[in-house]
Amino acid sequence: MSASRGSSARPPDAGLQVGATWIEAPYPVLVVDRYGGLVRINEAARFLLPDAAGGDRLHERVPSWLADAHRRIADGRPGPGSGPPSGRIRDRLLEAHPTPGDDGDVVWWLVDETDRRLAEAALTDVRTRSEILAEVSSSLLSTLNVQRCMEVAASMAAEHLAEAAVLVAPSQGRRHPLTFARPGGPVTQTVRQIDVSGVPGLAEALQGFPPVPARWIDPADIPDWMVPDGFTAPVGSVIVTPLPGHGVPAGALVLLRSGTERAFTEGEEVFARLFAARAGAALSAARLYTEQTAITTTLMRELLPPVLPHVHGIEYAGGYRASKDHERVGGDFYDVHPGADPSRETLVVLGDVAGKGLDAAVLTGKIRNTLHALLPLAEDHQRVLELLNGALLSSHHTRFATLVLASVRRRDGRTELRLTSAGHLPPLVVRADGTVEEIATRGTLVGALPAVTARTVRTELAPGETCLLYTDGIVEARGGPLGGEFLGMERLKRALAECAGMQAEAVVERMQMLAAQWLDDGRHDDMAVVAITAPRSVPPSPLGGRGNSGRNT
Repeated sequence: MSASRGSSARPPDAGLQVGATWIEAPYPVLVVDRYGGLVRINEAARFLLPDAAGGDRLHERVPSWLADAHRRIADGRPGPGSGPPSGRIRDRLLEAHPTPGDDGDVVWWLVDETDRRLAEAALTDVRTRSEILAEVSSSLLSTLNVQRCMEVAASMAAEHLAEAAVLVAPSQGRRHPLTFARPGGPVTQTVRQIDVSGVPGLAEALQGFPPVPARWIDPADIPDWMVPDGFTAPVGSVIVTPLPGHGVPAGALVLLRSGTERAFTEGEEVFARLFAARAGAALSAARLYTEQTAITTTLMRELLPPVLPHVHGIEYAGGYRASKDHERVGGDFYDVHPGADPSRETLVVLGDVAGKGLDAAVLTGKIRNTLHALLPLAEDHQRVLELLNGALLSSHHTRFATLVLASVRRRDGRTELRLTSAGHLPPLVVRADGTVEEIATRGTLVGALPAVTARTVRTELAPGETCLLYTDGIVEARGGPLGGEFLGMERLKRALAECAGMQAEAVVERMQMLAAQWLDDGRHDDMAVVAITAPRSVPPSPLGGRGNSGRNT
């Protein structure tokens, strides 16, 4: 049977070589002749195109994308892309797969891609959001600075979630730190007194309560202080969500979108809460770190060795090195307690607590505080040691300590010292001619036995002479040419002899350099050293003679 152009007057299945199974296919199927006439459609196609019937013109019943695709095949022209033509019919997204017949008819199989495309779009969206959350976590956790963390959180929220973001931190008194951000714009931070009750859901978010749905928030209720500079369009949609922290809320995040943009969807609200959870965790960690750092700094200030002054013309210098380079405190310590006037003695203490690290440093703090309380009794070294021993024995610590006490005073142009050792290494005195004397004071350590005994030795320093107090970390520094030899007392004395006439600071620096150069693999005990150097000249008396003026020189 022949048919003129534009006519479909022929048997429905004439010339088809694809069989009749297409009639029962679950997909919509259209049989279209070379002239664009519908020959036949199956039940699935009839459900999709209820007005279509055999004999209709294709372009009158289907969208242009399908009619154009059929026209290209009929004319033998290639399609615009490599894949099958696709487009929407009603509310469904379909791909059209053609099967040409021998007589020019084409069977169009319409495969519904709606659900697959939706699933792909959802998967892409999930991947994108996962990448954003990973980036957020990486960026926020890379800093423990609270201000920087707030800045990054607000900036990334504005970039990925909204047209503007405002991060409201917990109150500091009556004021709240605020961070404003817009995409591509500067991030601004300020501290301001605000009325949180004026923003729907903000007071609750700052207390950690679940967020108020965005659809419940009237954008007209947003106060002016909440809108960042440069955000000129009217606010059209708002999200207010808490920033969950570790036990306490870390603040609240407010997202703004203008009226010219679409409103926030429920999915975007959920994503905003996920974003806020990560930002809150990072902010909470940064605040906790800041608080712990402040506490540590305050406590550490009491444990660190002090800077030693010149007192009544006498030079004092000290040096300390912990057993590990990353530590600042340990079991060695020293203190100088100046006398009230030149006629009173200055008490110098250098000690070594058994052990290393922070545990030993805690006990050094206790010893230093106890000795400070015992200063009124400093004229009696034995009594001081007995009271200190009793205090250590009654504490929960099981560590003991060695120490040496030195009471220093200038009298009639001379520098007098009273030295008492409690189980500690003997003090050394380098004379003006380079001779090194070992002061024969001795005693028992404190904090171990019920009773403590000690022998006090008196000596004098001529102008420029130095008394050196040190801990065993100096003489037991292990290294040398063979790598396992102690520095020892003899090498220490020889090095000290070379320091005759030096200032106290120079002597300390030389002792520290000696120990550092002797060390082999870097492992060592805590090291502490104190130098007491007599003035190099005696100030003239008011009568022109030479004597003690009672003033610092």
